[in-house]
Amino acid sequence: MNKKINIPDLLIFILSAELAGALSGVVSGGNFGAFYDTLTKPPFAPPGWLFPVVWGILYAVMGISAYIISRSDDIGKNSALTLYVVQLFANVLWSPVFFGLKSFGGAVAAAAVLTVLVVCMTAVFCKIDRCAALINIPYVIWTLFALYLSIGFCVLN
Repeated sequence: MNKKINIPDLLIFILSAELAGALSGVVSGGNFGAFYDTLTKPPFAPPGWLFPVVWGILYAVMGISAYIISRSDDIGKNSALTLYVVQLFANVLWSPVFFGLKSFGGAVAAAAVLTVLVVCMTAVFCKIDRCAALINIPYVIWTLFALYLSIGFCVLN
């Protein structure tokens, strides 16, 4: 597929993913840093400032990959985009569970579901467009890391 990039459509995909991330923060109630600083952290837990930086990049990549899929002529693209929306919804839930409800067990469950959905989404994207899948590999790795951290916080706190 060698179609011209539609910049407005691409920006809509990126901004909608970024807005999902922002919504997650708003629903969580904010003040993440203060709460995060009080927790006993598992090994390799990054500083709190790193999370919004990484997530900002990952949301943009998610939007780009969904845009790539949306432009495909593949008959499975609608199912793939539905899976994308479902994983994005699951992604939005983690912060309110962890930071808002302070439910570490719930955060582990949310992170586990999210990880499965992201892996499935990436596999489905790969069947449609290899590039759309490959650019999600950092997202797969980060969700696995988030699952590890969630388990660590649950055990240690």
